[in-house]
Formats: sequence, C-alpha cells, structure tokens
Amino acid sequence: MESVPEYFGSLVFDDRVMKAHLSASVYASLRKTIDEGEKLDAKVADAVATAMREWAVQHGATHFTHWFQPLTGITAEKHDSFISRAPDGRVIMEFSGKELIKGEPDASSFPSGGLRATFEARGSTAWDPTSYAFIKGKTLCIPTAFCSYGGEALDKKTPLLRSMEALNRQALRILRLFGNTTVKHVACNVGPEQEYFLITREMYDRRPDLKFTGRTLFGAMPPKGQEMDDHYFGSIVPKVAAFMNDLNEELWKLGIFAKTEHNEVAPGQHELAPIFTTTNVATDHNQLTMEIMQRVAEKHGLVCLLHEKPFAGVNGSGKHNNWSISTDAGQNLLSPGETPHDDAQFLLFLCAVIKAVDDYQDLLRISVATAGNDHRLGANEAPPAIVSMFLGDELNGVLEAIETDSPYAGVAKTQMKLGVDVLPKFNRDTTDRNRTSPFAFTGNKFEFRMVGSADSIACANIMLNTAVAESLRIYADRLEKADNFADTLHDMIRKTIKDHKRIIFNGNGYDESWIKEAAARGLCNFRTTADCLPHLLDAKNVDLLTRHGVYSETELKARYGAILETYCKTILIEAKTMLSMAKTQILPAVEAYTATVATAAQAKKALCPSLACAYETETVERLSALTDRIAAEAAKLEQTVAAAHAFRTMEEQSVYIRDAVRGAMLSLRTPCDEAETIVGKGAWPFPTYADILFSTR
Repeated sequence: MESVPEYFGSLVFDDRVMKAHLSASVYASLRKTIDEGEKLDAKVADAVATAMREWAVQHGATHFTHWFQPLTGITAEKHDSFISRAPDGRVIMEFSGKELIKGEPDASSFPSGGLRATFEARGSTAWDPTSYAFIKGKTLCIPTAFCSYGGEALDKKTPLLRSMEALNRQALRILRLFGNTTVKHVACNVGPEQEYFLITREMYDRRPDLKFTGRTLFGAMPPKGQEMDDHYFGSIVPKVAAFMNDLNEELWKLGIFAKTEHNEVAPGQHELAPIFTTTNVATDHNQLTMEIMQRVAEKHGLVCLLHEKPFAGVNGSGKHNNWSISTDAGQNLLSPGETPHDDAQFLLFLCAVIKAVDDYQDLLRISVATAGNDHRLGANEAPPAIVSMFLGDELNGVLEAIETDSPYAGVAKTQMKLGVDVLPKFNRDTTDRNRTSPFAFTGNKFEFRMVGSADSIACANIMLNTAVAESLRIYADRLEKADNFADTLHDMIRKTIKDHKRIIFNGNGYDESWIKEAAARGLCNFRTTADCLPHLLDAKNVDLLTRHGVYSETELKARYGAILETYCKTILIEAKTMLSMAKTQILPAVEAYTATVATAAQAKKALCPSLACAYETETVERLSALTDRIAAEAAKLEQTVAAAHAFRTMEEQSVYIRDAVRGAMLSLRTPCDEAETIVGKGAWPFPTYADILFSTR
C-alpha cells in the first residue's frame, strides 16, 4: 500500500509533473507565466497541452473540461473527449494549446444579473495557469476563469485574481518604502476551516425540506441536543471515521492539504481544516473539498449537509477564513519582526487591515450575505452580523500607547514613537481567542468567521484583499511624498488608530449590550441579505472596486442583481416546500392521529362508560386547535407567496420577502413543531431532530 507522501498530489499536474513532462525551456517559460504573469507563448501552450493530455491518459482520463466557478456558488464543467477523427476512420487522442487556453460554454443559463440573455449565449473560459490542473474520475479538469462575450467576468475566480493583484501591487509599494528591493511578489494566503453535518441517507430521503432546500423547515428540539458539549472534540464514531479516512485519501490525491479533523459542538457536526495556501488555490481546493465531501458521504450511506443552518436551535456551520499576507521570500507581513524596523512595518500592515475593515465593514458583511447565512449569524458559535475586530490585550495596549504617545505598560520605559524608540517585543499567540468576534487576530493572521459553510470563500477574500489594497495605496501615496519618513509613518499609524479604533472590540459579541454599543460607535448592523446588499452599489464601494480594477461598474450591478435574485428565489422555494409538507404530510398526519385518539376514547367509553377519558379529550382538543392553526397559517403563507410575485423590481420583492414571507413561514412552523411533540412517534410523517442528529451513532 502506498504511503501518503507517495500518492499525495498523484492526480495533479503540479510542478513535479511539469518538470518531468516538459522540456527545460517550456517549463521555464510556463513558470514565468505562473510566477510573474508573463504572457503565454502559443508554442508553449501547445507543448503544455500535449504533456497534460499524455499524463492524463496515462491516468485513465478520456475527457477534459474547463472547470470554472460561475455565480451559482458551485463549480461547473462541460466535458469533451480527447478523441479526434483519424484519416482512416479510426480515432486518435489529441489536445491542443488552443483547447487548453480557451473554451466556449453557454453563458446564458448561469446567473449573470442581466449580463447575458438567452439570445446572447456565448461565454468564454480562460485557463488559469496559477492553479494546477487535476484529474477527477476520467476527466482532466483545467481551472479557468469565465467571462462573457464582451469580456465581463461571470465567475468568482476572475475578480479574486484581480483583487490579489491589486493587493500585490500596493503591498510592493510599501515594502519598497521600507527598503525592500528584492521581493518580487506579495501573496495573500488562506486556510479555510470547513464545518459540515453528516446524517444517514435514510433520514435525508424522508425529509423533503432537506432535499429541496438543504435545511429543515420544521422540527422540534430533541430532549438532548448540544447542551452537554459532549460531542465537541469527542471520540469519532467508526462510521464517521471511515468517511473521514476516505475523504482524506481523495483530497490528498488531489493535492489538497487536509490537515485537521474533529467533531464540532452539535451532534452530527464536524470540521475539516487545511494547511494554508495561496488564496486562489485555496478557493479552488475548498470548492473541490465540498464536492468531494458530498460524493464520499454517498459511498458511506451518508449525506453531507453544507447549509449554514440545517437545524433550528442547533449550531450552524461556518467557514473560518484564516487570511494572511506574505512575500515570495516567505516573510509573513502580519507577523511581528525581530527589529524595530520590522515591527514598524508590521504595525503599518496591521493598521492597513484595521482601516480596511472599518472603512468597508459593509462590503465584508455583503461578501457573506446569503439567505442561509442570515439564519446563522449571531447564533451559537457564529459571530454577530455586526463586523468588528478582535486584537487581544497586548496589541490593544500597544496601539493605545501609540495613539496617546504614552509609555506602553508591557515595557514601561519610553514613549511609543515608530522608527525612533525601540518597540516592545511582540510574541505570537500571547492573547486569548474570541470566538464571538467576526474578525479576530490570531498571532500572524486574521480569522474571518462570518463566511457560511456552503459559500465560496472567493467573495470574502475579494472584498478583504481590495479593501486592504486601498489602505496600502493611501499609505504609500503619503509616504512616497514624505519629507521625513519616520515622522510621517508614526503620525499616519497614530491617526489610523485614532480614526478607526471604533472597529476594535475585544468583548463578548453575543452580549445584547454590544448591539447598543456598536450602534453608538456608528458600526453597521445588517441582519439580513436584503438589508446589506443595496450598499454594494454605494458610491464609495463602487469607487473602491473599480479603482483597483476588481470589478467594472457593470459587473457590480450584475452581481447585485444575481445575488438579490438568488436570495428571493431561495426563500420562495423554502416557502413553497413548507406549504407542500404542511398540506400533504403534516395536516393529514395530525388529523389521522387525532382520529386515532378519538377512536381510542370511544372504545374505552364503550368498555367503561364512567371513564372520563381526560387524556384523550385534551389531546383531541389540542390537536384539533393546532390543525385549524396550521391550516390557517398555511393559507396565509400561500397568499403571501403569491403576493411576492407581484412586485415590479427585485429590490421591492426582497424587502417584502424579508418582512412578510419569512414571518409567515415562522408562523406556520410554530404550530407544526408543537404538533410534532404531541403526535405519536410512528404517526409523524418524517424523521425528527432526535432521529436525524444522532443517526450516525
């Protein structure tokens, strides 16, 4: 049996494979394209395509696909075989550089926010050489960008690559000012922790709401849930352990750095965390991870739930986006240094992040906005919808000392003046964690905890990269013109701390008092997607994203329309599913059980007329009342859903859905969940939370 190092990356056309299959000149040219962004020569593309095809065929591949990430939030692929017709009527296996570089899938059937219509169907995929090709099944998958015929980005990869380049460009300006002339590239790196639920296939198949919407729309809490915290980091049961073993093997073959696995807080909930890698690759890997999780679960008779809140009253699932910046020389720019000069540089990059998060807190909230995540934010183990930053006591103390030009308590020697006096020695991980903070500093990186488990990490990193690039741009513009670098640096950092300290909060984000305090500080509190999304088109946000070339104004408007449409459709599908389940399953079940209890009472009275049959009478009365409530609330929801289709604009519809449809859904759920606690176990039409959450044990 092969060891992990022997088969790790065996299905990836990575650097090792390229060296083995390409000539030295072709390999060197391709590396320049990957590392320095140089244009790819057509002859080099042909040579790479030939090598890719030969390697893929050796591994059993018969097809290739341009693997891309449209605005659906999942990946897409159209498969073409390698076969070409030979002159004698037989076939040969071919794959050209032209086919490698560009593909033409239909663009009109993907969400585009109006950029593409059915009569304007053409779209293009373009090879992204910075993310290695890989084999999935019998298909060579080539990571690509996806754009319209007019060149507008229709995917998540293109803006992500643009944002990474924007950050690189501005970070290099700062490093040059600090005298670093050797670094050629600055990259942002991410390690996304992925939370998920596992349930048995049998439970899933009997729940229409899980099948249609990914979450349970009905369900009373079981007698025992997560109250005892006994599942968290607990012993992994054999069925789940077998799934995790197979999952790791599949991921490792694809070069995905799956590192940590454990039980999460809720029954049936688990987490997988990878080693850090470049944000573009990490995004591709996370999309693959979600897909493979679901595929491997199926082999084990399980279903992997990636919805942000599949069970009401139970922990939701997030995706903690651990983000850092580093140079091509391996220096982490968010890690304290060994000298005052290095620490001054660290503090400037730290302040750039602080300024970015405060100035563009609305964009960070928008980047994680989905109908599913609206249920999760602010609940157990998820941060509130208010964006704030946690720095810990030591860094907070340093920043306060700089702001006031006063001695730092940790050193108690001299005032904090950058570039003149010796800064205190920073140590990694000298502070506690804050799991209620949306954006926490954890030693040499920031953990953005608001991303939903089913969401792509691309959106969050696009906004974060661009916002930080803007802070660095402003700093570089000022420092490049400074007469006295050290004084200007000190004053600029001090001003940043003073102007943006409102975003720093080291307390309990779950505390009700924080909501009032955040409002007093002027922080945003967008509880739902419908609340925050219109701010995507605020002038300051459009200016930011267009200035750095991450989106055009047309692309931004298209994304706004696509996200809003998805929000409305998601909730309307949930509402219609609720109506179907209530009318065709719950009401008949409650009525049938009511009749059974009434019949039992009649039988008892026939045997003994003096019996009061109090239990039966009370049960029949309660269930009859609940039946009437369920029917009435279902009728109201049906009317509300019908009214939602009457609005002329998506904006009006989204507000109505937020205010009316969601409320009507809750009003229907309440009597249904109460009925579940009364109706006999065998008479309820689908598995309960108790059945589902503990189904893998």
